[in-house]
Amino acid sequence: MRIILLGAPGTGKGTQSQLIVKKYHIPQISTGEMLRQAIRVNSKLGQQAKKLLSVGKLVTDELVIQLVNNRLQEEDCAKGFLLDGFPRTIAQALAIKEIGIKIDKVLEFNLPDQLIINRLNGRRIHETSGRIYHVTSYPPKIAEKDDITGEPLIIREDDRIEAIHHRLTEYHYLTKPLIHFYRQEECLGNITYHAIDSSRSVTEISKDLISFLE
Repeated sequence: MRIILLGAPGTGKGTQSQLIVKKYHIPQISTGEMLRQAIRVNSKLGQQAKKLLSVGKLVTDELVIQLVNNRLQEEDCAKGFLLDGFPRTIAQALAIKEIGIKIDKVLEFNLPDQLIINRLNGRRIHETSGRIYHVTSYPPKIAEKDDITGEPLIIREDDRIEAIHHRLTEYHYLTKPLIHFYRQEECLGNITYHAIDSSRSVTEISKDLISFLE
C-alpha cells in the first residue's frame, strides 16, 4: 500500500500517520528526516543539500526526488510506504509519476484555517520531556506549568501566530493545488482519493481512515 498524506499543519496528519505505520507495517517517509540523514552521513546528495542550505537556498526538487527515489528502493518499502510532506508541489508530483513511483491512495486532511490556528497556537510544550498540553483541549493543572515538574511550558516558534499564518499561506499556495491534481488522477483510475474531516475526534478519524484503506 503506497500512500500520500495531504493536509495543512495542525490537521492531525502526524497522529494518523503513526496509526497507519503501526497497523500496516509500512515505513513513514519524511523528506526532512532523509535530508538530515543524508547530511549526517555526508553522502553525495547530502553534500549537495548542505551546500545549498549553508548559503540560505532551498534544496532543489531534483535533489529531493533523488533522495525519495533512493529511499523507496530500500527493502522495507517493498510492501508499501507512507509519504508525509512530499510531494509538496505539482512539479514534484509530476516528477515522481514520470520516474515510475506508483501511488495507490491519497488521503487529504481538511480543517478550516481558524481551527488550525486555534489548535497550533494553543499548544504548550514541556521542553525537557517533550510533554504536550493544549490550553483548551488538554490544559495543565496549573496554567503554563508542567504537571510533573512545575516548570514553565513553552510555545514552539512554529506555533506562534505569525509562523502559523506563514505556514498556511505556503500550504494554500504550493500544496493545495495537489488536491486538484490527485482528484484528476482518481478520475483517470490511477489512484483512490479520500478527503477526511479533521474536526472530529481522533477515534472517529481513525475509523474513517481504516475503512477507506481497507
